[in-house]
Amino acid sequence: MPVNNTYKAHLALLGANLIYGVNYIIAKGIMPDKIGPSAFVFIRLLCATPLFWFLKSILIKEKISKSDILRLMLCGLLGAAANQMLFFHGINLTSPIDASIIMTVVPVIVLVFSAIILKEAITKNMVIGIIIGGLGAITLILYGNKVSGTSSLLGNLFIFLNACSYGLYLVFVKPLMKKYNAITVVSWVFLFGFIFTFPFGIGDFIQTDYASFTLNTYLVIGFVVLFTTFFAYLFNIYSLNYVSPSVTSSYIYLQPLISFIMVTIYAEFLSQKQYVQDINMIKIVSCLLVVIGVYLVSKKQKT
Repeated sequence: MPVNNTYKAHLALLGANLIYGVNYIIAKGIMPDKIGPSAFVFIRLLCATPLFWFLKSILIKEKISKSDILRLMLCGLLGAAANQMLFFHGINLTSPIDASIIMTVVPVIVLVFSAIILKEAITKNMVIGIIIGGLGAITLILYGNKVSGTSSLLGNLFIFLNACSYGLYLVFVKPLMKKYNAITVVSWVFLFGFIFTFPFGIGDFIQTDYASFTLNTYLVIGFVVLFTTFFAYLFNIYSLNYVSPSVTSSYIYLQPLISFIMVTIYAEFLSQKQYVQDINMIKIVSCLLVVIGVYLVSKKQKT
């Protein structure tokens, strides 16, 4: 394997997780004053779905088996519709830091669902990791109702349900990724996701006051559509060609760090005082518990 391809894969993963890390606070910045969460998700899928299909049309020529349509529909529901709706409604209500920490529990959730659905074996380290990571996530979710700043119990709960939805999606999409090109799978997932989102988002999309949009509003929406959705997905797909899934998932640790930095910049240098109290010792300890838990879950057991 050429060294430069591995190097590029790591750069792609770094880029994807930098995008995800800054997205927490950037997306939150225009909700709900300029646009509601449901309308935001509707626009995201409305714009990103044609981009994936255009890319598929020029690069990939393969058909989907009819027997896989139901699984793709389920993946669209879990991986594009439910998880994005839950994420945007969650980040609208809670702290970007809380959201980024809770999302790092995804590898633990994937392990639990894989054990239940795919009957994959669980080692002692994994059980300990699930308990430690779960304690960190639950502490943070419940703590969201007891502090000032932008944290909230409901928002944290939405983010956790989003992580569960995405973790379940990763389990169900695994066989499809082995059978088809990743761009083909993502194209269908986004198409079905948009169909499922349509009845919930069309009303808010129509009622949004577009006359109140500023240049910043359009730039944020453009960032979420092009970078958080389109390019970040492509970066992850590219990296999986050259590095293992465990290496890919380990980069999720960067997201809370980036979120901490972004919140500090917003609070200290951009006069966004609502974020001043978002960083405290409870959140740092919760983050460490989740990171330790995910590390134990991801660590390969010696035989």
